[in-house]
Amino acid sequence: MRKNIKKLAAVGLTAVLGAGLLAGCGGDGKSSGGKTEITFGIWDENQRPAMEQMVEAYEKEHDDVTIKIQLTPYKDYFTKLETSATGGKAPDVFWVNVLHLDAYVEGGILADLTDAVADSDIPDSYSETLLNNYVRDGKNYGVPKDFDTNALWYNKEMFDEAGVAYPTDDMSYDDLVALATELKDKLPDGVYPFACPVDFQTWYYQTVYANDGWILNEDATETGYTDEKTMAGIQCWIDMINAGLSPSSSALAETLPDAMFEGEQIAMNFAGSYMVPEYAANDTIKDKIDCVEIPTFNGKEDNVINGLAYCVFEGSKNKDAATDFAIWLGSSEAQEIQGKTGVVISARTDAQHCFAEANDKYNLAAYTNHADEAYPLPVCNKAAELYDLEAQYIKQAYDGTMTLKEACTQLKQEADALLAE
Repeated sequence: MRKNIKKLAAVGLTAVLGAGLLAGCGGDGKSSGGKTEITFGIWDENQRPAMEQMVEAYEKEHDDVTIKIQLTPYKDYFTKLETSATGGKAPDVFWVNVLHLDAYVEGGILADLTDAVADSDIPDSYSETLLNNYVRDGKNYGVPKDFDTNALWYNKEMFDEAGVAYPTDDMSYDDLVALATELKDKLPDGVYPFACPVDFQTWYYQTVYANDGWILNEDATETGYTDEKTMAGIQCWIDMINAGLSPSSSALAETLPDAMFEGEQIAMNFAGSYMVPEYAANDTIKDKIDCVEIPTFNGKEDNVINGLAYCVFEGSKNKDAATDFAIWLGSSEAQEIQGKTGVVISARTDAQHCFAEANDKYNLAAYTNHADEAYPLPVCNKAAELYDLEAQYIKQAYDGTMTLKEACTQLKQEADALLAE
């Protein structure tokens, strides 16, 4: 992955466009029936039905266009996308997450959608945070598709058997610790109240930002790992491990928190909205669980938001048609079709309610109630490498082989050097 991204950034716009032009010589982007053919790249089989419904609706309104979905499993998706883009054969429209956006903009893969977005109702229908996730140097490179935030899930049966009151939407971090402490001695041997893995998006970035800490400065030239407020936002989870309220980070590396929660080895767990379909399909726990909002930290809402966008290939032979389709995918009609499947939270503000309504068994408003206050992930063209380096050092602090200050000091040195390359 890293080699491909670096190659794309080095190759730049000229080579990608050149390859696209060469590919364009082989055909005019028309199907055998004379219709304009658009290819649509996705990676999630669970979302295929929603995408098929959206394609059907678009084709019904545009009888001169046919759209073919190309599904590649996530583990191969970006490698294949990068390879096909350098060969001028990437899908006309495809999913991109925030993590890959910067490298793809630098590599010249993504078409500039600024004017098309401005001419639509998208600017007035999405939160500024979600829109800005896909803006670089004042240019818009994506139409927000969906987003994921986090919620605190709990096993009601385990709480009932322990005689402990359920978590609530208005809890603070201190309340979470108190609740976990109350549970600790009332759970069966080997079962923990909570889990504190080395997980930036679902755990420690939330508390870092709510504590006024920082990870990456605005121009992506320096990291904030040694800031006292940053370290305090990480230390709080290490403290819970040390208090016996969570399995060790090594145990959580072997068995992920979601698997532990589904296996009833922990009573509470933070989980992204993308886990809802899996939890709801698990016969062991689906009737025993519910969720509440992430506890506040330092008196502030502390959720982190991530998501996907629909992007258009700069080398597309049918860029205008592809752009029209991408913009339509951000419409109220399309976003409601997606949301009503209950698989993801639609990014469009007036369609976000569909997610909770499609899964009314659970308190899923916990994911959307404060989405407009959630913190975006820190991203740059070296984000993947930065996250890997971060995990390497933070894990040592969680394991106790280094103090957090020692880990963050070394992490900052290496991370800042990486950014300077």
